[in-house]
Amino acid sequence: MPNNSKNSHIISSELSMLKPGTIVKPEKITSMIPPSSSNINKGQSTQGQGPKQTQQNTTVPPAPPTPPVKPQKKKGAWLPLSIGLGVLMLLAVAWLTYTSINTTRELEQKIAELEEAERLQSELESQYFDALTELDNLKGENADINNMIEQQKVELEEQKQQINRLLRDKRKLDVARSEIADLKNRIATYVAEIEQLTLEQEQLRQNNELLQSENTELATNLEAQSNENQQLKEYQTKLVSEKEDLARSVRLGSVIKVKEISVTGLKVGKNGKTAERRSAKRVDRLNVCFTTMENEIVEPGTETFYIRIINPKGETLAIDDLGAGVLQNTATGEEVRFSQAQEYEYANEETQLCFNWEPGLPLQSGKYDVEIYNKGYLAGKSTFELK
Repeated sequence: MPNNSKNSHIISSELSMLKPGTIVKPEKITSMIPPSSSNINKGQSTQGQGPKQTQQNTTVPPAPPTPPVKPQKKKGAWLPLSIGLGVLMLLAVAWLTYTSINTTRELEQKIAELEEAERLQSELESQYFDALTELDNLKGENADINNMIEQQKVELEEQKQQINRLLRDKRKLDVARSEIADLKNRIATYVAEIEQLTLEQEQLRQNNELLQSENTELATNLEAQSNENQQLKEYQTKLVSEKEDLARSVRLGSVIKVKEISVTGLKVGKNGKTAERRSAKRVDRLNVCFTTMENEIVEPGTETFYIRIINPKGETLAIDDLGAGVLQNTATGEEVRFSQAQEYEYANEETQLCFNWEPGLPLQSGKYDVEIYNKGYLAGKSTFELK
């Protein structure tokens, strides 16, 4: 039994020196047992018989030698060794199994990470190219929206490159997964923004078309109204013209004509008496007389007559202190300077009217014109001459 324990210890020491994972065959374990075990047993048997033989030699005569008795092997001598070897083998198998399981788990984890990275890469590529296609489909004739789509594509490309860098590092798959989810939300936001802008642009376009249609209709109505107004204006102008013509006719018809216009040169003496003179140098007063004609459409009342005396040079003799002024010739629209204005009570019958005009200035020799106006119209004219 002590030898068996020692052998087990030796085998355990030999097994502990093996590398982990080394498979130990039974022949190897057998070779670990020291070969001197049987010799030791034989030596002990011989020594046990020695003293007995010596005692016999001293007390009895010599006898023929007894053949040595071979020691019988005990049936349970190998049982502890077998148990030890079994335990060691179980421990080795358990250790190998544990190591194999850990290695398998690590390999499975790496395979799972690789498959997850490939899945995320495929998902990233799919989402990215689907987004590009969807954004390109949203392009239209609006340059602003097209520019916005191109800018969004650039931003998506930058985020895709960032996610690709994360996918190369298997420790950052969770971050990459989060970035892919963020990319998906970002794509949805971009698409929603573009669709909203497109919808607003379409609504704006429809509103513009409606406004253009309304403007066209309004322009048509305005043109029709303008034509109608123009016709009305022309009609009103015609009415005004007719009214003015009628008023002019009435006014012209209401002009009190004059006749028998005469101008006499007078010389005022020191005693206040006057004498008729024909020499311009000797005349210091002009006596103007005319006869009003009957006009049935004119009511009796005060009438104003404007007398214009024109010298031989064509100049109107006008002195403001003597009542000179300016009237408008209704027939021509021109402004006319007059020499003096006189009011008379018209009785709607022929009446001779006279007045004196003293310029206080020397007169020129030659032919003079006399014009008499009533209501802006020329009522009569005549001439006289001073020598």
